[in-house]
Amino acid sequence: MTRDLLKEAFGAMRYNRRRTALTMLGMAWGIATVVILLAFGSGFERAIGIIFSSWGTDVIGAFPGRTSLQAGGAKAGSEVRLQIADVDYIRNEVPMVKGVTPIFDKRNVTIQHDTRTFTNLFLTGVYPVYDRIRGFAVATGRGLSEEDQLQRARVVVIGDEARRRLFSGEPPLGQSIRINGLTFEVVGVYQRKVQDGDDNDNTLLAIPFSTMGDLYDTKYISGIFMDYEGENHQQLTRVVRSVLAGHHNFRPDDRRAVFMADFKQDFDEFSTVTTALKILLAFIGALTLGIGGIGLMNIMLVSVQQRTREIGIEKAMGAHKHHILLQFLAEALAITFAGGLAGIAIAYVISWTVGALPLMSAFGDNLQAGDIHLAINISSLVVATIILSLVGIVSGMVPAIHAARLDPIESLRYE
Repeated sequence: MTRDLLKEAFGAMRYNRRRTALTMLGMAWGIATVVILLAFGSGFERAIGIIFSSWGTDVIGAFPGRTSLQAGGAKAGSEVRLQIADVDYIRNEVPMVKGVTPIFDKRNVTIQHDTRTFTNLFLTGVYPVYDRIRGFAVATGRGLSEEDQLQRARVVVIGDEARRRLFSGEPPLGQSIRINGLTFEVVGVYQRKVQDGDDNDNTLLAIPFSTMGDLYDTKYISGIFMDYEGENHQQLTRVVRSVLAGHHNFRPDDRRAVFMADFKQDFDEFSTVTTALKILLAFIGALTLGIGGIGLMNIMLVSVQQRTREIGIEKAMGAHKHHILLQFLAEALAITFAGGLAGIAIAYVISWTVGALPLMSAFGDNLQAGDIHLAINISSLVVATIILSLVGIVSGMVPAIHAARLDPIESLRYE
Protein backbone atom coordinates (compact mmCIF):
# COMPACT_ATOMS: atom_id res chain seq x y z
CA MET A 1 0.00 0.00 0.00
CA THR A 2 2.75 2.46 0.97
CA ARG A 3 4.71 1.78 -2.21
CA ASP A 4 1.61 2.32 -4.34
CA LEU A 5 0.85 5.61 -2.60
CA LEU A 6 4.42 6.85 -3.13
CA LYS A 7 4.17 5.94 -6.81
CA GLU A 8 0.92 7.88 -6.91
CA ALA A 9 2.65 10.92 -5.37
CA PHE A 10 5.49 10.92 -7.87
CA GLY A 11 3.06 10.28 -10.69
CA ALA A 12 1.18 13.42 -9.69
CA MET A 13 4.44 15.37 -9.80
CA ARG A 14 5.17 14.14 -13.33
CA TYR A 15 1.62 14.91 -14.42
CA ASN A 16 1.89 18.54 -13.22
CA ARG A 17 5.45 19.11 -14.41
CA ARG A 18 5.17 22.85 -14.97
CA ARG A 19 3.66 23.49 -11.56
CA THR A 20 6.21 21.18 -9.91
CA ALA A 21 9.11 22.88 -11.73
CA LEU A 22 7.98 26.38 -10.71
CA THR A 23 7.58 25.29 -7.09
CA MET A 24 11.05 23.72 -7.15
CA LEU A 25 12.43 26.97 -8.59
CA GLY A 26 11.01 28.90 -5.65
CA MET A 27 12.61 26.50 -3.19
CA ALA A 28 15.88 26.56 -5.17
CA TRP A 29 16.06 30.34 -5.04
CA GLY A 30 15.35 30.30 -1.32
CA ILE A 31 18.04 27.75 -0.48
CA ALA A 32 20.53 29.50 -2.79
CA THR A 33 19.91 32.71 -0.83
CA VAL A 34 20.51 30.90 2.45
CA VAL A 35 23.78 29.34 1.23
CA ILE A 36 25.10 32.59 -0.27
CA LEU A 37 24.31 34.59 2.88
CA LEU A 38 25.98 31.97 5.07
CA ALA A 39 28.97 31.93 2.71
CA PHE A 40 29.18 35.72 2.99
CA GLY A 41 29.15 35.45 6.80
CA SER A 42 31.90 32.81 6.74
CA GLY A 43 33.93 34.88 4.29
CA PHE A 44 33.62 37.97 6.46
CA GLU A 45 34.69 35.97 9.52
CA ARG A 46 37.69 34.61 7.60
CA ALA A 47 38.69 38.10 6.43
CA ILE A 48 38.51 39.50 9.98
CA GLY A 49 40.62 36.57 11.20
CA ILE A 50 43.30 37.25 8.58
CA ILE A 51 43.34 40.96 9.40
CA PHE A 52 43.76 40.33 13.13
CA SER A 53 46.33 37.58 12.61
CA SER A 54 48.47 40.10 10.73
CA TRP A 55 48.76 42.07 13.98
CA GLY A 56 49.06 39.00 16.19
CA THR A 57 46.39 37.48 18.42
CA ASP A 58 48.06 35.95 21.49
CA VAL A 59 49.93 39.20 22.03
CA ILE A 60 49.83 41.85 24.73
CA GLY A 61 51.45 45.25 24.45
CA ALA A 62 52.31 47.67 27.25
CA PHE A 63 52.72 51.36 26.39
CA PRO A 64 53.54 54.26 28.73
CA GLY A 65 51.03 56.96 29.62
CA ARG A 66 50.19 59.33 32.45
CA THR A 67 48.65 58.52 35.79
CA SER A 68 45.02 59.50 36.31
CA LEU A 69 44.82 58.46 39.98
CA GLN A 70 46.83 59.67 42.96
CA ALA A 71 49.24 57.08 44.35
CA GLY A 72 51.02 57.67 47.65
CA GLY A 73 52.52 61.14 47.58
CA ALA A 74 52.51 61.37 43.78
CA LYS A 75 49.83 63.49 42.11
CA ALA A 76 47.74 62.37 39.17
CA GLY A 77 49.16 63.35 35.79
CA SER A 78 52.67 62.03 36.38
CA GLU A 79 54.34 60.61 33.28
CA VAL A 80 55.21 56.91 33.31
CA ARG A 81 58.36 56.12 31.31
CA LEU A 82 59.19 52.48 30.59
CA GLN A 83 62.80 51.30 30.54
CA ILE A 84 64.66 48.17 29.52
CA ALA A 85 64.59 47.04 33.17
CA ASP A 86 60.81 46.68 32.90
CA VAL A 87 61.31 43.95 30.30
CA ASP A 88 63.31 41.97 32.85
CA TYR A 89 60.69 42.60 35.55
CA ILE A 90 57.98 41.13 33.35
CA ARG A 91 60.13 38.19 32.27
CA ASN A 92 61.04 37.30 35.86
CA GLU A 93 57.79 38.09 37.68
CA VAL A 94 55.07 37.00 35.24
CA PRO A 95 55.28 33.21 34.74
CA MET A 96 52.66 33.04 31.94
CA VAL A 97 54.79 35.11 29.58
CA LYS A 98 56.66 33.10 26.91
CA GLY A 99 58.64 35.85 25.28
CA VAL A 100 59.02 39.59 25.81
CA THR A 101 60.74 42.32 23.83
CA PRO A 102 61.20 46.04 24.17
CA ILE A 103 60.31 48.21 21.20
CA PHE A 104 61.90 51.52 20.36
CA ASP A 105 59.95 53.09 17.51
CA LYS A 106 61.04 56.01 15.37
CA ARG A 107 59.15 57.63 12.54
CA ASN A 108 60.28 60.28 10.07
CA VAL A 109 63.71 58.66 9.97
CA THR A 110 65.90 59.40 6.95
CA ILE A 111 66.35 56.12 5.02
CA GLN A 112 68.56 56.12 1.91
CA HIS A 113 69.51 53.68 -0.81
CA ASP A 114 71.54 54.94 -3.75
CA THR A 115 69.78 58.13 -4.85
CA ARG A 116 66.48 57.33 -3.14
CA THR A 117 65.65 58.98 0.17
CA PHE A 118 62.56 58.26 2.27
CA THR A 119 61.25 59.65 5.54
CA ASN A 120 57.89 57.86 5.62
CA LEU A 121 59.21 54.43 6.63
CA PHE A 122 58.96 53.02 10.14
CA LEU A 123 62.09 52.09 12.13
CA THR A 124 62.00 49.92 15.26
CA GLY A 125 64.62 48.37 17.51
CA VAL A 126 63.63 44.99 18.99
CA TYR A 127 64.85 41.68 20.36
CA PRO A 128 64.90 38.73 17.89
CA VAL A 129 61.85 37.19 19.60
CA TYR A 130 59.81 40.09 18.20
CA ASP A 131 59.22 38.19 14.94
CA ARG A 132 57.53 35.30 16.73
CA ILE A 133 55.52 37.50 19.07
CA ARG A 134 54.11 39.69 16.30
CA GLY A 135 53.72 36.87 13.79
CA PHE A 136 56.28 38.10 11.26
CA ALA A 137 57.35 35.53 8.69
CA VAL A 138 60.49 36.03 6.63
CA ALA A 139 59.90 35.73 2.88
CA THR A 140 63.55 35.83 1.83
CA GLY A 141 66.77 35.85 3.80
CA ARG A 142 66.62 35.60 7.58
CA GLY A 143 65.31 37.42 10.62
CA LEU A 144 67.24 39.03 13.44
CA SER A 145 69.31 36.68 15.63
CA GLU A 146 70.60 36.64 19.18
CA GLU A 147 74.11 37.03 17.77
CA ASP A 148 73.02 40.25 16.03
CA GLN A 149 71.76 41.53 19.37
CA LEU A 150 74.94 40.60 21.25
CA GLN A 151 77.30 42.02 18.62
CA ARG A 152 75.28 45.21 17.99
CA ALA A 153 75.28 44.16 14.35
CA ARG A 154 74.22 46.76 11.82
CA VAL A 155 71.74 44.55 10.03
CA VAL A 156 68.12 45.22 9.12
CA VAL A 157 65.06 43.19 8.12
CA ILE A 158 62.60 45.16 6.02
CA GLY A 159 58.90 44.89 5.24
CA ASP A 160 57.53 44.23 1.78
CA GLU A 161 56.43 47.83 1.16
CA ALA A 162 59.80 49.13 2.36
CA ARG A 163 61.49 46.72 -0.07
CA ARG A 164 59.35 48.01 -2.94
CA ARG A 165 60.06 51.66 -2.18
CA LEU A 166 63.79 51.29 -1.54
CA PHE A 167 64.76 48.78 -4.22
CA SER A 168 62.03 48.98 -6.90
CA GLY A 169 62.32 45.33 -7.92
CA GLU A 170 66.05 44.91 -7.31
CA PRO A 171 67.12 41.99 -5.06
CA PRO A 172 67.55 43.60 -1.62
CA LEU A 173 69.48 40.84 0.19
CA GLY A 174 73.09 41.79 0.87
CA GLN A 175 72.59 45.38 -0.20
CA SER A 176 73.21 48.35 2.05
CA ILE A 177 70.93 51.14 3.17
CA ARG A 178 71.75 54.20 5.27
CA ILE A 179 69.72 55.00 8.37
CA ASN A 180 70.46 58.51 9.64
CA GLY A 181 73.78 58.25 7.85
CA LEU A 182 74.82 54.83 9.27
CA THR A 183 75.15 51.88 6.90
CA PHE A 184 73.07 48.73 7.52
CA GLU A 185 73.02 45.47 5.57
CA VAL A 186 69.66 44.05 4.50
CA VAL A 187 69.58 40.43 5.68
CA GLY A 188 65.89 39.62 5.23
CA VAL A 189 62.49 40.66 3.89
CA TYR A 190 59.26 40.01 5.76
CA GLN A 191 56.22 38.49 4.07
CA ARG A 192 53.56 41.01 3.21
CA LYS A 193 50.83 41.54 5.80
CA VAL A 194 47.22 42.53 5.20
CA GLN A 195 47.69 46.12 6.37
CA ASP A 196 47.79 49.55 4.77
CA GLY A 197 48.93 53.08 5.59
CA ASP A 198 52.34 54.67 6.19
CA ASP A 199 52.71 53.17 9.69
CA ASN A 200 51.73 49.60 8.84
CA ASP A 201 54.03 46.62 9.31
CA ASN A 202 54.86 46.44 5.60
CA THR A 203 56.80 49.73 5.91
CA LEU A 204 58.78 48.41 8.89
CA LEU A 205 62.56 48.29 9.19
CA ALA A 206 63.59 46.15 12.18
CA ILE A 207 67.09 46.38 13.65
CA PRO A 208 68.56 44.87 16.85
CA PHE A 209 67.61 46.82 19.96
CA SER A 210 71.27 47.06 20.96
CA THR A 211 72.12 48.63 17.60
CA MET A 212 69.35 51.21 17.99
CA GLY A 213 71.58 52.68 20.70
CA ASP A 214 74.00 53.74 17.95
CA LEU A 215 71.26 55.95 16.51
CA TYR A 216 69.27 57.17 19.50
CA ASP A 217 69.26 57.29 23.29
CA THR A 218 67.30 54.14 24.20
CA LYS A 219 67.05 54.77 27.95
CA TYR A 220 63.27 55.13 27.64
CA ILE A 221 61.51 52.69 25.35
CA SER A 222 58.31 53.07 23.29
CA GLY A 223 56.67 49.97 24.73
CA ILE A 224 56.84 46.26 25.40
CA PHE A 225 55.38 43.34 23.45
CA MET A 226 54.91 39.86 24.88
CA ASP A 227 53.22 36.57 24.03
CA TYR A 228 51.90 34.12 26.59
CA GLU A 229 50.70 30.62 27.42
CA GLY A 230 47.14 29.72 28.34
CA GLU A 231 43.82 31.38 27.59
CA ASN A 232 43.42 33.79 30.50
CA HIS A 233 44.73 36.86 28.71
CA GLN A 234 42.67 39.25 30.87
CA GLN A 235 44.33 38.02 34.04
CA LEU A 236 47.73 38.32 32.40
CA THR A 237 46.97 41.93 31.48
CA ARG A 238 46.13 42.71 35.11
CA VAL A 239 49.28 40.96 36.38
CA VAL A 240 51.57 42.83 33.97
CA ARG A 241 50.02 46.18 34.92
CA SER A 242 50.41 45.30 38.62
CA VAL A 243 54.10 44.43 38.13
CA LEU A 244 54.74 47.71 36.34
CA ALA A 245 52.71 49.60 38.96
CA GLY A 246 54.90 48.20 41.72
CA HIS A 247 58.07 49.44 40.02
CA HIS A 248 56.74 52.82 38.85
CA ASN A 249 54.68 53.78 41.90
CA PHE A 250 51.23 54.03 40.35
CA ARG A 251 47.99 52.28 41.28
CA PRO A 252 47.38 48.90 39.56
CA ASP A 253 43.81 49.95 38.67
CA ASP A 254 45.03 53.10 36.90
CA ARG A 255 44.45 52.15 33.27
CA ARG A 256 45.85 55.39 31.90
CA ALA A 257 49.22 55.03 33.58
CA VAL A 258 50.16 52.15 31.28
CA PHE A 259 47.98 51.32 28.31
CA MET A 260 47.61 47.57 27.83
CA ALA A 261 46.81 46.45 24.29
CA ASP A 262 45.13 43.04 24.49
CA PHE A 263 44.94 41.83 20.88
CA LYS A 264 43.11 38.64 21.89
CA GLN A 265 40.34 40.60 23.58
CA ASP A 266 39.89 42.78 20.49
CA PHE A 267 39.74 39.68 18.32
CA ASP A 268 37.17 38.03 20.62
CA GLU A 269 34.98 41.15 20.47
CA PHE A 270 35.06 41.13 16.68
CA SER A 271 34.37 37.39 16.70
CA THR A 272 31.20 38.07 18.69
CA VAL A 273 30.16 40.61 16.06
CA THR A 274 30.84 38.21 13.19
CA THR A 275 28.91 35.41 14.94
CA ALA A 276 25.94 37.74 15.43
CA LEU A 277 26.19 38.73 11.77
CA LYS A 278 26.16 35.08 10.67
CA ILE A 279 23.07 34.38 12.81
CA LEU A 280 21.33 37.45 11.33
CA LEU A 281 22.18 36.39 7.78
CA ALA A 282 20.92 32.85 8.46
CA PHE A 283 17.67 34.30 9.82
CA ILE A 284 17.23 36.52 6.74
CA GLY A 285 17.93 33.53 4.51
CA ALA A 286 15.42 31.43 6.44
CA LEU A 287 12.77 34.10 5.91
CA THR A 288 13.52 34.11 2.18
CA LEU A 289 13.30 30.33 2.07
CA GLY A 290 10.08 30.56 4.08
CA ILE A 291 8.51 32.49 1.20
CA GLY A 292 9.30 29.54 -1.05
CA GLY A 293 7.83 27.25 1.61
CA ILE A 294 4.58 29.23 1.61
CA GLY A 295 4.43 28.81 -2.15
CA LEU A 296 4.95 25.06 -1.73
CA MET A 297 2.22 24.90 0.92
CA ASN A 298 -0.20 26.75 -1.32
CA ILE A 299 0.48 24.47 -4.28
CA MET A 300 0.05 21.37 -2.13
CA LEU A 301 -3.27 22.65 -0.75
CA VAL A 302 -4.45 23.20 -4.33
CA SER A 303 -3.27 19.69 -5.15
CA VAL A 304 -5.26 18.28 -2.21
CA GLN A 305 -8.39 20.09 -3.41
CA GLN A 306 -7.97 18.85 -6.96
CA ARG A 307 -7.44 15.25 -5.83
CA THR A 308 -10.18 15.10 -3.21
CA ARG A 309 -12.11 12.41 -5.07
CA GLU A 310 -8.91 10.43 -5.60
CA ILE A 311 -8.25 10.57 -1.84
CA GLY A 312 -11.77 9.30 -1.19
CA ILE A 313 -11.20 6.32 -3.52
CA GLU A 314 -7.88 5.50 -1.82
CA LYS A 315 -9.54 5.54 1.60
CA ALA A 316 -12.40 3.41 0.33
CA MET A 317 -9.81 0.85 -0.87
CA GLY A 318 -8.29 0.63 2.62
CA ALA A 319 -5.80 3.49 2.87
CA HIS A 320 -5.45 4.88 6.40
CA LYS A 321 -4.79 8.44 7.48
CA HIS A 322 -1.05 7.88 7.82
CA HIS A 323 -0.92 6.51 4.27
CA ILE A 324 -2.49 9.67 2.86
CA LEU A 325 -0.28 11.78 5.13
CA LEU A 326 2.83 9.98 3.84
CA GLN A 327 1.73 10.37 0.23
CA PHE A 328 1.41 14.15 0.28
CA LEU A 329 4.32 14.68 2.64
CA ALA A 330 6.58 12.63 0.37
CA GLU A 331 5.49 14.73 -2.61
CA ALA A 332 6.26 17.96 -0.73
CA LEU A 333 9.65 16.73 0.50
CA ALA A 334 10.61 15.49 -2.95
CA ILE A 335 9.92 18.95 -4.37
CA THR A 336 11.77 20.54 -1.45
CA PHE A 337 14.96 18.52 -1.73
CA ALA A 338 15.05 18.58 -5.52
CA GLY A 339 14.78 22.35 -5.28
CA GLY A 340 17.42 22.28 -2.57
CA LEU A 341 19.94 20.48 -4.76
CA ALA A 342 19.26 22.92 -7.59
CA GLY A 343 19.63 25.83 -5.15
CA ILE A 344 23.01 24.61 -3.90
CA ALA A 345 24.18 24.31 -7.51
CA ILE A 346 22.98 27.88 -8.16
CA ALA A 347 24.82 29.07 -5.04
CA TYR A 348 28.07 27.49 -6.23
CA VAL A 349 27.69 29.16 -9.63
CA ILE A 350 27.06 32.55 -7.99
CA SER A 351 30.00 32.20 -5.59
CA TRP A 352 32.30 31.18 -8.45
CA THR A 353 31.07 34.06 -10.62
CA VAL A 354 31.31 36.73 -7.92
CA GLY A 355 34.66 35.54 -6.55
CA ALA A 356 35.71 37.98 -3.81
CA LEU A 357 34.00 41.09 -2.50
CA PRO A 358 36.37 44.02 -1.77
CA LEU A 359 37.16 44.69 1.88
CA MET A 360 40.86 45.39 2.48
CA SER A 361 41.66 45.74 -1.23
CA ALA A 362 39.42 48.81 -1.28
CA PHE A 363 42.03 50.57 0.87
CA GLY A 364 45.20 49.67 -0.98
CA ASP A 365 47.04 47.42 -3.43
CA ASN A 366 48.07 43.80 -2.81
CA LEU A 367 45.58 43.38 0.04
CA GLN A 368 43.30 40.86 -1.66
CA ALA A 369 43.92 38.28 1.08
CA GLY A 370 41.74 40.37 3.39
CA ASP A 371 38.76 40.44 1.02
CA ILE A 372 35.50 38.56 1.56
CA HIS A 373 35.47 35.30 -0.38
CA LEU A 374 32.10 33.56 -0.79
CA ALA A 375 33.45 30.24 0.41
CA ILE A 376 30.72 27.59 0.66
CA ASN A 377 31.90 25.24 3.39
CA ILE A 378 30.44 22.15 5.00
CA SER A 379 29.03 24.04 7.98
CA SER A 380 27.10 26.38 5.66
CA LEU A 381 25.63 23.43 3.78
CA VAL A 382 24.67 21.67 7.03
CA VAL A 383 22.89 24.77 8.38
CA ALA A 384 21.17 25.32 5.03
CA THR A 385 20.06 21.68 4.92
CA ILE A 386 18.59 21.92 8.43
CA ILE A 387 16.67 25.08 7.52
CA LEU A 388 15.51 23.48 4.26
CA SER A 389 14.32 20.35 6.07
CA LEU A 390 12.32 22.34 8.62
CA VAL A 391 10.70 24.49 5.94
CA GLY A 392 9.92 21.45 3.77
CA ILE A 393 8.39 19.47 6.65
CA VAL A 394 6.25 22.38 7.86
CA SER A 395 5.16 23.32 4.32
CA GLY A 396 4.29 19.73 3.45
CA MET A 397 2.78 18.70 6.76
CA VAL A 398 -0.11 21.20 6.75
CA PRO A 399 -1.57 20.08 3.37
CA ALA A 400 -0.82 16.44 4.21
CA ILE A 401 -2.75 16.64 7.50
CA HIS A 402 -5.62 18.35 5.68
CA ALA A 403 -5.69 15.56 3.11
CA ALA A 404 -5.51 12.81 5.75
CA ARG A 405 -8.49 14.26 7.63
CA LEU A 406 -10.84 14.32 4.63
CA ASP A 407 -14.01 12.28 5.12
CA PRO A 408 -14.01 9.44 2.57
CA ILE A 409 -17.75 9.67 1.89
CA GLU A 410 -17.66 13.41 1.33
CA SER A 411 -14.54 12.98 -0.80
CA LEU A 412 -16.29 10.48 -3.10
CA ARG A 413 -19.16 12.96 -3.59
CA TYR A 414 -16.73 15.78 -4.46
CA GLU A 415 -17.03 16.98 -8.07
